[in-house]
Amino acid sequence: MSQWRLDWPTSGGSRIASGRLKTAPGDFIVDELLELPESNSDVEADAVAGSGEHLCLKLEKVGDNTEYVARELARMADCRNFDVGFCGLKDRHAVTRQWFSLYRPGSEAQDAALIREIAARWPVLAASRQVRKLRRGDHSGNGFVITLRGVTGDHPAIEGALNRLADIGAPNYFGPQRFGIGGANLDRAMSHDPTTLNRRGRPGGKGRGGKNRAGSEGAKNVLYFSAARSWLFNEVLAARVEDGSWVEPKATGPLWGDGGTTASGALETLERGVVAQTPGLAALFSATRMKPERRPLAVKPENLVWQWLSEDSLELAFLLLPGQYATTVLSDIFELEDMSLGRHNEQQG
Repeated sequence: MSQWRLDWPTSGGSRIASGRLKTAPGDFIVDELLELPESNSDVEADAVAGSGEHLCLKLEKVGDNTEYVARELARMADCRNFDVGFCGLKDRHAVTRQWFSLYRPGSEAQDAALIREIAARWPVLAASRQVRKLRRGDHSGNGFVITLRGVTGDHPAIEGALNRLADIGAPNYFGPQRFGIGGANLDRAMSHDPTTLNRRGRPGGKGRGGKNRAGSEGAKNVLYFSAARSWLFNEVLAARVEDGSWVEPKATGPLWGDGGTTASGALETLERGVVAQTPGLAALFSATRMKPERRPLAVKPENLVWQWLSEDSLELAFLLLPGQYATTVLSDIFELEDMSLGRHNEQQG
């Protein structure tokens, strides 16, 4: 097994405090920000506001991941899994509020009954009829209210670091969970044939239980290669953090693809030099059709505020854009102990 770096330099050189994350679900609250026309919070009304073939519901969930809820909604609405849409994956070990869309053409008269059935499982906060399915990234962002417990560190130093975070942001690393335990997803990427990303599953190719083997295997391959390009991005970002150039206006880093990077000049030289230190990963992308992309090097929380609930409990609230991670932001200051790890590892059906 290869040895992968899974902890990268912080903007301040080292973390100045520590704390426990997700001691209880209510310590990690996520509210998806999505404004739908004609949505209403009176979910007990006989008719849902708006019009269109898709019934959109904002649910509050605790202890359930997004994909599990989507499958359950499909079952309850008697539609295909594909007919349920959502804007992004939300944490299981948290209180999360997010929208789902259900494809239910011509079923407006049954909306109220379905909403009552769903509300018995998850609180329904708002409802609306819309003309299109919700897709990844449709939301404008996420609001977070996070409470850290057992915080150690000097309060003035922590508050100074939080002021700096609000001012310039934090390095926009991908979180270590993306890479699997000990970098297992990176090991799997190294052992896979990269040309499999260019193939499509054979229609009707099903294994035991009616599952499409090609589709399932293809999804895993995408996961592994996504981990590989995310790790390469983190390595480039780490080099930029070390030389201080990560805070330059509109600075971006590479999401590696066929041809490597779209950068030119000195920046291209730097990025190719960093990636060349891991030739095994770099070689994977020469055989794929993954298009090189760019990702901002900094993530800056909006409307960051905080308050000390006690000597060692700190509550923080802020907004992030889609695709940005709260743990990445906080890890620039705090050594975080995720108390949810190891809990509820059984797979939901």
